[in-house]
Amino acid sequence: MATVMEFTSPAEEFPLGSVFENLPGVRVELERLIPHETLIIPYFWVRGAGTGDIEAEFEPHAGVTDIQLVDNVEDEYLMRAEWKQEYFGVLSSLAKANVVVLSGFGTKDEWRFEVRGENQEAIAEFREYCQENEIPITITAVHAMLPIQGEGYELTEPQREALVLAYERGYFDSPRKASLEEIADELGITQQSLSSRLRRGHRRLIRATLITSS
Repeated sequence: MATVMEFTSPAEEFPLGSVFENLPGVRVELERLIPHETLIIPYFWVRGAGTGDIEAEFEPHAGVTDIQLVDNVEDEYLMRAEWKQEYFGVLSSLAKANVVVLSGFGTKDEWRFEVRGENQEAIAEFREYCQENEIPITITAVHAMLPIQGEGYELTEPQREALVLAYERGYFDSPRKASLEEIADELGITQQSLSSRLRRGHRRLIRATLITSS
């Protein structure tokens, strides 16, 4: 059964981490990424910086061969990076274990990742690779991915719980009958965690029901 793991890593341990030294208010969010052992080309969004800052600060960093500004939507900038094959870090560990990055979000404090392995063995292999190469990660949660009503819509149990409770409490009604804060309090989690679960759950449901693979 597919397994999802959430973990954190110090900001400086990721190739893009050095950007926070000069731009502490910047936030970086990776697009969904399927690693390959020989080439990892992730796209990521940058928020909290101006165009001039991005062009100046997002020059190639350790572990990166090239970074390019691809597009921007208002104050958000889409960038593309190519990573050095010999770089040993979180991304190379994921590639070695064939683990998919579902989300990655970085600030000056830390990086937070949600990844998926086809089984528990893949997740275990990723953890072992990090230990062997002294790559610091802190595991915060591990979930089995569950199909919904046999249709294959893969959600983690916390995502399903959050979506169902939000629906039952009227969060999606117009006008809303419950706030994000109220639902988060009922689940015993932060508003940020709840918002993340709802967003990721929405993305998976949309991908499973509305997006047609070519």
